[in-house]
Amino acid sequence: MKLLGAILAGGRSTRFGSDKAAALLAGKPLLEHVAESLARQCDGVIVCGHEWPGMEAVPDRPGPDLGPLGGLNAALHHAAEQGYDAVLSAGCDTPQLPDDLAARFGPGGYYADLPVIGLWPATLAPDLDRHLALGGSRAVRRWAEDMPIPSLNGGAGLPNVNRPADLKLLRT
Repeated sequence: MKLLGAILAGGRSTRFGSDKAAALLAGKPLLEHVAESLARQCDGVIVCGHEWPGMEAVPDRPGPDLGPLGGLNAALHHAAEQGYDAVLSAGCDTPQLPDDLAARFGPGGYYADLPVIGLWPATLAPDLDRHLALGGSRAVRRWAEDMPIPSLNGGAGLPNVNRPADLKLLRT
């Protein structure tokens, strides 16, 4: 299976107060931690909704301000257009991904308690387009449940940096 790693980074970081993709952990931006992990598991890596030096970026689709679902939609379309079978997605604020993440999802699935992390068949791109065009929920979990896409437990143990205090805990 040819996998595209997609870093969902199009948010405004309002709870964090600044660009959390650039926040440093162990001397490296959070986004780069995610990129390195995905690169070990995928055939290519992109950043969705955020420009990042040295990395291919795609804008959220069909436009900004759709939350992670806009980034996932962009990634699914990019994957389909470039010959990838599936997208392994993660938020830019999940810096400690396991190296066997893709294998945990089998042919597809997502973490019920952290739905931005998942493995999504590229063939879902038209379904997500329709969902967004009809004004469906912008929550990844709701769309995945409607498809239906299998959910797994296990995401709760992964750090998710939403506030400066979350990052501070990781640094200690």
